[in-house]
Amino acid sequence: MPLDFALLCVGALLIVGAASIYWRDREDVARLVYGATGGLCAAIFLSAVVPRGAHALSTVLPLGLPWLGMHFRLDPLSAFFLAVVNLGGAAASVYAIGYGAHEKSPMRVLPFFPAFIAGMNAVVLADDAFAFLVAWEFMSLTSWALVISQHDRRENRAAAYIYLLMASFGTLCLLMAFGILGGATGAYDFASIRETPKDAWKSGLVLAFVILGAGSKAGLVPLHIWLPLAHPAAPSHVSALMSGVMTKVAIYGFIRFAFDLLGAPAFWWGLHPLVFGAASALVGVLFATVQSDLKKLLAYSTIENIGIIFIALGLALAFKANGQALPAALAFTAALFHVFNHSLFKSALFFGAGAVLGATGEKNIEKLGGLIRAMPQTAFVFLGACVAISALPPLNGFVSEWLVFQAILLSPSLPQWVLKLLTPAVGVALALSAALGAGAYVRAFGVVFLGRPRSPAAQQARETDKWSLGAMSGMLFLCLLAGVLPSFMIDTISPAAMDYVGGRMPSQADIAWLSIAPIAESRSSYNGLLVFGFITFSSLAAMQTIKTLWPRPVRRAPPWDCGYVDPNPATQYTASSFAQPVRRALGAIAFSVHEKLDMPLPGETRPAHFAVEIGDRFIQFIYDPLNKAVWYCAGRLNVVNYLSIQEYLALVFAALVFLLIIVAL
Repeated sequence: MPLDFALLCVGALLIVGAASIYWRDREDVARLVYGATGGLCAAIFLSAVVPRGAHALSTVLPLGLPWLGMHFRLDPLSAFFLAVVNLGGAAASVYAIGYGAHEKSPMRVLPFFPAFIAGMNAVVLADDAFAFLVAWEFMSLTSWALVISQHDRRENRAAAYIYLLMASFGTLCLLMAFGILGGATGAYDFASIRETPKDAWKSGLVLAFVILGAGSKAGLVPLHIWLPLAHPAAPSHVSALMSGVMTKVAIYGFIRFAFDLLGAPAFWWGLHPLVFGAASALVGVLFATVQSDLKKLLAYSTIENIGIIFIALGLALAFKANGQALPAALAFTAALFHVFNHSLFKSALFFGAGAVLGATGEKNIEKLGGLIRAMPQTAFVFLGACVAISALPPLNGFVSEWLVFQAILLSPSLPQWVLKLLTPAVGVALALSAALGAGAYVRAFGVVFLGRPRSPAAQQARETDKWSLGAMSGMLFLCLLAGVLPSFMIDTISPAAMDYVGGRMPSQADIAWLSIAPIAESRSSYNGLLVFGFITFSSLAAMQTIKTLWPRPVRRAPPWDCGYVDPNPATQYTASSFAQPVRRALGAIAFSVHEKLDMPLPGETRPAHFAVEIGDRFIQFIYDPLNKAVWYCAGRLNVVNYLSIQEYLALVFAALVFLLIIVAL
């Protein structure tokens, strides 16, 4: 059975992680571990995509709590996320075969890398609260170990500490959610939870806990502060897994609660994902626009895309609550399609960032430039992934965002006025974030790969290894395939939509010319293959026309700089200057900016200095006061360490009475 085979492979991943310690003295230990991990991920991926029929598969293993065991289940939703997890895991493993050769301390990474993938698989397959929480915490702890693997840097230790705090907070919220769902009967397997009657206030409280628990792991604003710190601190193949895959496991957790365990939704359930999703999309893209650290830029972009997914899920909840199955299926399909798409192009981008880091030792894009000459293949793949994440046709990012906009256009059919007013505003925020995202990636690619090298490290760069190039190219090919032939992905997602929102989009395989139609061809349609053919033909025709009308050979000359030829690369546009208009016009929405200008007096020969400090308003107004409050309370509670035995007994008695009152209520 596919479920049993997937569980065996998950156990094998744990064995590979443990075996890496036994193999630690071998020179090829990294190649062995990453190769075995990639093979097991490929096997689980195949077990998820092979058709199983209409029925879900379930099993119980004699592990965990006595006489209860651990329940696991494979249905269309978990199969989809299982495919996403293991496709990303296989690509990261192939990439790491080449990238891992540059790791200074591989044994800080190798035992935890396959265990991290095993934890994500276990979360997706879990079918009871105990198995889900154990797998969730295991996923968090192994990823924390990978984040702190390069602990010689102070900023990495701080990032790992903040990540651990946020992960613990998220797990606590999910534990409270399961506790409320279980109720007095103590139902802990998902089948019993589904059958348990739920009061409206309890469902609302559980939804709040789930948004906090899953949202903190996904990077939803304002729970995002760990993400731009932890992702750059981890090795690049781990960053690709955390950003492209682990955040999707958090999305799965939200869907499992909101669309399955909580039962029939109320219309207001969609308000929170819509609001937090729109805020995440705007805040993430604004921060990405001004970042100089390449990996931090990609991390903030992940926050933007998580916001897009939550917008679609909020729409799906609103439509489902109002009994509108077809619009709900459209929004739900758009969300899952963007989950898949983001895992592809964000993995490719982090792979490209790792290749740049390995070739130059630099993450600061202000010190890069001109890498298209030294790393042409990496530059091509990175450009393709930038086009995909910027939602430009014919790649896959355009299709899923276009489907989200199509769902937003159906919002006037919602009967509640709050949704009628909120959804168009969310659509405006989504459109603005899409435009700013394209600008952010024009800036990233232009500063990193075009122009002239800005540092000796950029001048001495060389192309990355074939394993890394193969992994990047494979993800880019899938981006193109999903963009040109999206109908196959939509039909693949439809069984999950049928199970969880009660409807599905029209069968796209029945539409002529491989077009897709969200509702009906008369309303709107898109043909990725036709767009791809037009772009290819027009590009080749333009090239041929230029060659025919301008037969002179290509020549190179120094760049023109307002009439002055200056060979100094510092005369080029910098990343900061590129982002300055956006920062000054829209930056106050998301962050605080302090500009420091040190201008020499007339007659002084010292240079002028200009610096910009960008602060996160959420840290300033939420987390800093919270941190101060915790320290204050800790200082006050310190008196408990110096009580007498009589005072300790009185304190225990008071706590016992308080707990008995809670139980009685």
